[in-house]
Amino acid sequence: MSTTTPANHAFDRAIALQPLSNNLFSGKTSDDYQNMVGPFGGLTAAILLNAVLQHPERIGEPISLTINFAGPVQPSAFEIEATPIRTNRSTQHWLLLQRQGGEVVTSGTAFFATRRETWSEQQQPMPEAVSADSLPLVIRKERRWFENYDFRYVSGIFNPAIPSEQESGDTDTLLWTRDIPARQLDFASLTAMGDVFAPRIFHRRQRFTPAGTVSLTHYFHADAAQLIQSGDRHILGHARAARMHNNYSDQIAHLWSDDGVLLLTSTQVAYYKE
Repeated sequence: MSTTTPANHAFDRAIALQPLSNNLFSGKTSDDYQNMVGPFGGLTAAILLNAVLQHPERIGEPISLTINFAGPVQPSAFEIEATPIRTNRSTQHWLLLQRQGGEVVTSGTAFFATRRETWSEQQQPMPEAVSADSLPLVIRKERRWFENYDFRYVSGIFNPAIPSEQESGDTDTLLWTRDIPARQLDFASLTAMGDVFAPRIFHRRQRFTPAGTVSLTHYFHADAAQLIQSGDRHILGHARAARMHNNYSDQIAHLWSDDGVLLLTSTQVAYYKE
C-alpha cells in the first residue's frame, strides 16, 4: 500500500481549514467521511484540533482534547472558532466552537504544552497481538467513512455481514488500523483513529442500535517525534466499555504504535436507545 502526500489525501482535504479572521476558520464537510448522521465524529474532532494546530498563536503540542457533540453537523460549510483563553510560559488552554447557521453544533477544549525531557514510564503495556500483515483486511461499507480505514481485527469483531445468533459476552475489541491510503501518522490522524471503534453496544449485542458519541476526551502520550517514528504503519487499538445503563455507555480505548509505545488514551460517553 503506497503512501500519499497530504496534498492529495482525502483525510487532509476533509480537515482543511481556511483562516477568515482572528481565531476564526472556515471549512466544509466531506462526503468521504459521512456517518449515520453527519460526519464521522473522529474526523470532526480532528478538524477542531487542526484549528489549533494551524493557529499562529499556538505553542507546544496537544496534551488533551475534549469534544462535545451538541448537534448533528449538516453537509455544508461551517466555521470553527479557536480561542486561546490562557497562555503561560509552557502551557496553553483553548476554547473551540464549531458553528453552522449561527448555531453551535460542536464545542470543545484543548490543552497544549511544551514537553520537557524528564522521568517517564509506561504503565499500560501493549496487548499481545499477531502482526497486522498476518490478518485479513476487513472491507467495511456499512458507513462511508469505514472505507477510509484499514481494519484488521485481532479479536472482538463487530461485522453485521457475518450472521450471528448470539450476543457477545463482552465489549472488548482489539484491532490494527491505519488510513487508506496509508498516511504518515500525526496528531490530527491519531485524533480521528481514537474514535474508529464501533459503539460498544454494537459489539455487545452484535447488531446495529441507534447510538452516537456525546462527548469524547483524548489524552496524547506521544510527541510529534514519536508519531513520525510510527510512519504510516498500523497502530494497535483496544476498546471496551465498563457499563451501559439507561441510554448511556462509556468507552475506554488505548492506541499503541507497532513497537509498543502507548500513543493515546481515549474515553467517551455514547447515547443509545432500543
